[in-house]
Amino acid sequence: MTGTPIPSSNDSGSLGGGSRAKPALIDPGSLMRIKNLELRARSIVEGFLTGLHRSPYHGFSVEFTEYRQYSPGDDTRFLDWKLFARSDRYFIKCFEDETNLRCHLLVDLSRSMSYGTVGYKKAEYAKTIAATIAYFLSLQRDAVGLLTFDESIVDHIPARFRPGHIHRLMMSLERTPTGTATDIEKPLEQIAATVAKRGMVVLISDLLTPVNTLEKQLGYLCARGHEVVLLRVLDPTEIDFNFEKPAMFHDIESGRDLFIDPESARESYLEKFREHAGALQILCSKLGISLHQLPINRPLELMLFDLLSDRLNRNRHSVRQRSPMGGSGT
Repeated sequence: MTGTPIPSSNDSGSLGGGSRAKPALIDPGSLMRIKNLELRARSIVEGFLTGLHRSPYHGFSVEFTEYRQYSPGDDTRFLDWKLFARSDRYFIKCFEDETNLRCHLLVDLSRSMSYGTVGYKKAEYAKTIAATIAYFLSLQRDAVGLLTFDESIVDHIPARFRPGHIHRLMMSLERTPTGTATDIEKPLEQIAATVAKRGMVVLISDLLTPVNTLEKQLGYLCARGHEVVLLRVLDPTEIDFNFEKPAMFHDIESGRDLFIDPESARESYLEKFREHAGALQILCSKLGISLHQLPINRPLELMLFDLLSDRLNRNRHSVRQRSPMGGSGT
């Protein structure tokens, strides 16, 4: 998969590593017992920031400064001379209204997201991811929007940064989903049609949909200059199919009941799961999209760390590749 490799779900390591003390990660099950979603997100972000301060990555979160290459006629007062000293190339530091991120969170609340075997459901984990990202970006004065969907668009809040906006997002996320099936194309079409300024689009879903239904809309978003991130939320049993006894399985979206012997069905299921995951990986690699698979028992501080470090690496690579002389950076 593209993006930062994901440690195992039972890894209790630190956000930095090395010989320093490892900050404790919050167990997701304990977090889900916090009913207030904003308080839950704040707990994750504060734990994440504490981990950064105790690790060799201290300070990396403030490096998300964007640059553009110098062009004749640009005001030389805004040249970044420190970057020139390091790279021997001229870059203009963007103004605040240019650098502030506009992030659009797309959250799948269809019936398949109501599955969960660890004490809470995929939807609850997905909503917590969205709340955490929104809360973190609001601390950086970035504009955040939200679109929730099932077989249709449930709620759409444009990206803004203003007093009370985050509370409105949290209230929307706390609503109980009532839909059944999933139509992932509609929210992608909505964002592509209504968002003119380039920004970051984060799709949070189990992605249990044919890959060819994603390609057109994701490709269009990338062509419009948006940075696209897919966070695939899955229950551990969906990844490993570690059921032991024959049982009646209920298809949440179709309502059908199927009697399945896990011993005989496991190999076929895992083969199809790997084929689907591989097709997703190929599509994301082709379009330059970050794809992260997130078991819902994985600490959310690690999710945030992977997301931000992946974006930092991409920004650094982008700066290295740009050159005012027309060549590639080194």
